[in-house]
Amino acid sequence: MSPTIYTIILSSLATGTIVTMTSFHWLMAWIGLELNTLAIIPIISTLHHPRSTEAATKYFLTQAAASAMILFSSMINAWNTGTWDITQMSYAPSNILLSLALALKLGLAPAHFWLPEVLQGSTLLTALIITTWQKLAPMSLIYMTMNNLPSSILLVLGLTSSTGGGWSGLNQTQTRKIMAYSSIAHLGWMAMIASIMSNIMIMNLMVYLMMTTALFTSLICSKSKTIQDTATTWTTSRTLAIIMMLLLLSVGGLPPLTGFLPKWLVLGGLIMQNLIPMATAMAMSALLSLFFYLRLTYTTTLTLPPNTLQMKFKW
Repeated sequence: MSPTIYTIILSSLATGTIVTMTSFHWLMAWIGLELNTLAIIPIISTLHHPRSTEAATKYFLTQAAASAMILFSSMINAWNTGTWDITQMSYAPSNILLSLALALKLGLAPAHFWLPEVLQGSTLLTALIITTWQKLAPMSLIYMTMNNLPSSILLVLGLTSSTGGGWSGLNQTQTRKIMAYSSIAHLGWMAMIASIMSNIMIMNLMVYLMMTTALFTSLICSKSKTIQDTATTWTTSRTLAIIMMLLLLSVGGLPPLTGFLPKWLVLGGLIMQNLIPMATAMAMSALLSLFFYLRLTYTTTLTLPPNTLQMKFKW
């Protein structure tokens, strides 16, 4: 792809997100989301490989369906209330439809099945864009409509995402799929706290963006596409191996590190609202995620390639 075309596509990507984040009219928000989707499609399919073409098609179909649902919910709301203002979503059925559409757009469980497949079919750099920049526009819509979205649906989506992301990530050997399930689990924590304390949700998003960007950058530098590849990181750079270990533990939410702070605050917010069973379930689901981060940490720092086996054989 020529630099000129690449510049146009990236500027369109940025414009789409900014248009959605700064608009108060539903039609403008929808235009921003569509611009965003259309700009990322060529980036995903630059490899000219069947896997990347398949990933681009899957991404396009899910995002187009989610955008159509968002437009439909805003039309129903406008039909019943007479306003297209994003902050004036007062009609209950359109709020339910909007929350489900945003869940599909973000990749919250149970509408998450497209995300790991799309990331696996694209490069690590494209996967970084999809898991960070592409989450900003839908999260800004959640933030703007927060007072009207049904909190029970968001709590259920948050719990299923956190559990589903942790459980599915255990079975993966590809770093991109692990990062996809990690993204789903983190978004679950954000959806969980969104209806209770939106400022914690924003803080959670910022910490997630920083950690994911840093971790993807480390994976790109070490060219790690599978768990086995991460074992060779120390041959490239000892410093990178140490940084990667700390990043993985931070993303997992281990106490002294940055990634623990959002989880701690979310659990605190849930307990303040007397949602103790929900807080317990979220804390248990965080252990699932922590397990596969610890496995990655183990192969990155404590094994020498090609001996990356997790156990000692008696024979």
